[in-house]
Amino acid sequence: MPKKSNVTRRDFLKTTGKTTAGLAALGGITFLPRPEKVFGANDRVRIAVCGLRNRGNDHLHGYSHVPNAEIAALCDVDQEIMNKRRGEVGGNPQTFSDVRKLLEDKSIDAISIATPNHWHSLIAIWACQAGKDVYVEKPCSHNFWEGRQLVRAAQKYNRVVQHGTQIRSSPAIQEAIKGLHDGGMIGEVYLARGLCYKWRDTIGHAAPEPVPSGVDYDLWTGPAPLKPFTRNRFHYNWHWIWDTGNGDLGNQGIHQVDVARWGLGLKFPNRVSAVGGHFLFDDDEQTPNALCCAFEFDLPDGKRKMMEFEVRHWITNNEAGIGRGGLVALKKRLFGNRNAIGNIFYGANGYLATGDEDAWSYETWLGRDEKSGPHGHAEGDHFGNFINCVRSRKKEDLNAPIEEGHISAALVHLANASYRLGRSLRFDPQTEQVIDDDEANKLLRDGDRGYRAPFVVPEEV
Repeated sequence: MPKKSNVTRRDFLKTTGKTTAGLAALGGITFLPRPEKVFGANDRVRIAVCGLRNRGNDHLHGYSHVPNAEIAALCDVDQEIMNKRRGEVGGNPQTFSDVRKLLEDKSIDAISIATPNHWHSLIAIWACQAGKDVYVEKPCSHNFWEGRQLVRAAQKYNRVVQHGTQIRSSPAIQEAIKGLHDGGMIGEVYLARGLCYKWRDTIGHAAPEPVPSGVDYDLWTGPAPLKPFTRNRFHYNWHWIWDTGNGDLGNQGIHQVDVARWGLGLKFPNRVSAVGGHFLFDDDEQTPNALCCAFEFDLPDGKRKMMEFEVRHWITNNEAGIGRGGLVALKKRLFGNRNAIGNIFYGANGYLATGDEDAWSYETWLGRDEKSGPHGHAEGDHFGNFINCVRSRKKEDLNAPIEEGHISAALVHLANASYRLGRSLRFDPQTEQVIDDDEANKLLRDGDRGYRAPFVVPEEV
């Protein structure tokens, strides 16, 4: 008769890996996380990509060029796009429609999330609980509270979590930010601006219709309220619906919000104000297509710094060539004639601009005569940085750690809340709460829609 084991359940949990505190429950599925994996010189990180359309396809291409990455699994609720991507990727990746089933697979090391915004935090938290490392697209959260929960999960389970603000991986932009921080490039910086002028046409109106064949619309909807299927609540146009998206401020704009805040070297603001509206088009969009945001930061020495952000959607995005020099010429040089996307930093001795249409470049203009100053161009590999950190377990080497991603996403949520409520907000960075405004805090807590069971962000991660 076999000898009875003296190993208790508590002892077993302690030995399953240093990353977890015990059992994790994901939407009704409960399992033990896998032990921490130690990567050898020849080991490849087995990664699963969740969400396979536009940005998800970029993930697949990105990882295909990283030597130590293996695309081991694909996950999407649309069977047609899943089959298409599987044929393009090659090899024999596993396929899943339900991310909860994917997370049960202990052979998967990391999850790369390119789903709609309303799924980002939930999948990432579940992945942390399941012992997976995470690359999560921007914005990392659909509302402020769930982003904070994701940060807590990453810390509790000791996971490597990279935010999809890939401009942070450009050596040229890193050089520019260092020059801003040490004051040697354009002097003391007092103001940062972010621009998001994109050519966005109307989405029109879409009537309810049957769910397309092969699509699991219940899973696609996930934590959001389940409403009748329309084309404007589905592919890409979900960005402009509050239940699932965050408008262009949280779509394209989050990149430039992140760079502006990074360049200022600041975290949460003390005051936020946003005004705007939905102009010109009669369509199903709920989010503003023109928005002006202002963020004020109080410094310990009693000084203040400012950050501005502007979203605009239609036709005159290059200002029609009006004006001479300065900002207009700058935008035309950097951003071309269709879109104007980037950042401008204003200092005591000049100004510095970074672009997104040419995301890996910066230029400076110095003095009253705006002489050309330091400039640079160098691309970066955000996916490669993530995989390297998964292998080394050195979270401090991440170019866009989730803690920074959460703060930048929080600025998006605060500005959208100010716009939706029609008033300025005073924010306490210590408590991460809007001061004396329960309505604003509720909006930041659940996006004014709650969570649909079982797709619920946990109170305790």
